[in-house]
Amino acid sequence: MILFPAIDLKEGQCVRLAQGDMDRATVFNDDPAEQARAFQSQGFEYLHVVDLDGAFAGAPRNAQAVEAILAALTIPVQLGGGIRDMRTLAGWLDKGVSRVIIGTAAVKDPSFVHDAARLYPGRVAVGIDARDGMVAVDGWARATTMSALDLGRQFEDAGVAAIIYTDIARDGILTGLNIEQTLGLAHALTIPVIASGGLASLADVERLLQPDCARIAGAITGRALYDGRLDPSEALALIKKSRSKPNG
Repeated sequence: MILFPAIDLKEGQCVRLAQGDMDRATVFNDDPAEQARAFQSQGFEYLHVVDLDGAFAGAPRNAQAVEAILAALTIPVQLGGGIRDMRTLAGWLDKGVSRVIIGTAAVKDPSFVHDAARLYPGRVAVGIDARDGMVAVDGWARATTMSALDLGRQFEDAGVAAIIYTDIARDGILTGLNIEQTLGLAHALTIPVIASGGLASLADVERLLQPDCARIAGAITGRALYDGRLDPSEALALIKKSRSKPNG
């Protein structure tokens, strides 16, 4: 299980939104590269970055901040937000992003995901953002009539590295992960599933390390880290301990 600290970028700053609402943004750091270095020094193995402005605009809007983050780190970075075409996707991979996340375009143009995963094996993830189990797109601003499971099934044989499943209703409000829906998706698919939205405390990490959650490949944490509810050293120590077990 990998715990991904999150950096969400809005107008060049590190922010956290409440339930995906751009009008409910809290700024936590105005230097994203500094924040990224802090996460790396705390022992995190992989960073999750989202260009929020890009997700709404449909094209990158925080490229300078992302490039500064990439220059500051030695750990891998996965990036989502505004990646809607192959040129943008390839450009980020060339600049050092380890894995790109396709969200809105996965709904609107599934063939793009298939083509990208074929061209860049192991480096393409799909972001499935859902409200009440139904997918939302365009920076979570527009609901669709497609279920998260139906969307995930479209990519079963595409070679996608991971699915990042976000429960929008829980994101940024510290109510705990939606373990039930995330597990449902993880058991229904062969693609590794990463949980996102609502991770609130060490209890959530402990829950993810229980045997019945073995199908969940990782989790993303944001606000709980920024406001001190989740101690990085405690969380990472738990994960390390679980890996040392014979079945961990």
